[in-house]
Amino acid sequence: MTSNASLDSREQEFAKISNALSAAIVDQTAQSIVALGDSLELLRRLPNNSISLILCDPPYHSTHKSNIRGDKAFTADSAFLDWLCSFAFEWQRILKRSGTVYVFCSSRMASRLDVAISDYFLPVSSITWTKPNEPGFDGWKGKMSKESLRQWYPHSERILVFEQGAYGDHMATCKTPLSVYLKQCRIAAGMTAKDLTGIIGAHGRVNHGGAVSNWETGRNIPSRDQYDCMVEALEDTGCIGTMLPYNDVVRPMNLTRDVEFTDVWEFPSVRPYRGKHPAEKPLEMMSHIVEASSYPGDVVLDCFAGSGVTGVASVLTSRRTVCMDVEEKWAKQTALNITEALVGEAQGELPL
Repeated sequence: MTSNASLDSREQEFAKISNALSAAIVDQTAQSIVALGDSLELLRRLPNNSISLILCDPPYHSTHKSNIRGDKAFTADSAFLDWLCSFAFEWQRILKRSGTVYVFCSSRMASRLDVAISDYFLPVSSITWTKPNEPGFDGWKGKMSKESLRQWYPHSERILVFEQGAYGDHMATCKTPLSVYLKQCRIAAGMTAKDLTGIIGAHGRVNHGGAVSNWETGRNIPSRDQYDCMVEALEDTGCIGTMLPYNDVVRPMNLTRDVEFTDVWEFPSVRPYRGKHPAEKPLEMMSHIVEASSYPGDVVLDCFAGSGVTGVASVLTSRRTVCMDVEEKWAKQTALNITEALVGEAQGELPL
């Protein structure tokens, strides 16, 4: 049965991450680790299956901004794609079965990145962030000559979402860690999908395997109660050992009608302020991602932390966070912002 075991394992995993990154850590709390260094090198130190959610906001390459480190580092698109695939290779190793990856990118590079990273992960969504702004805060959109445009003005950004797994034999199916794991456990327990469906009371009208068959083909997922019932039935056969907790095999997607649930987002951009990171993302948007795609207690990783908005969003929503940045200035700023957010929360004040 599922229990507090997953929460205990997260704490142990966080301790292992701390040990792995010890030489690079510039600041640490009970909920956060801030590490200084090349994030690709730091990723190679992390333990397998230790991260629940990865947020990656790398240099976009196509924007070629001088004030963003690495944005002009690649002379060819292929070099940029190869570089990010090096990250995807490491993400695949460190991401838990139930994990999710979010990659921010420009609209111009989105399709190529989606295809490239699909060699390592199963695509979930491609989100369009429209970045609405009030008059006077719309940057080049309000200043440039519209008559000279030779394409639709790229005022949006993309956020690509991936999970562990691969496509199935048909478009309607996919091989997620949950679907593969359930089938393996059921077969090892010597039980048919129809029998297991009968035990949990989730019969289908057409498919005799019912809900279990759908779960094993990746069409949908069981509720926590349904998973617990399956675990009890399969473990009671005596043919398998203790199964994994729900949080370790089921990718979270915590959405309701009260929050943004479509793939078009309208979170306003961060207004300019003294000391602002040039690519800073809004706290409200990052908090939305963290709450939707992780469980409380999970470890959230940001490979390009910048001013630490992901870290702030994570600790304020009862998650743990690992923030990496290659620039000492931003690593220190991340540490400061996380600390101030925690202090502000304790005092009932808004962060940042």
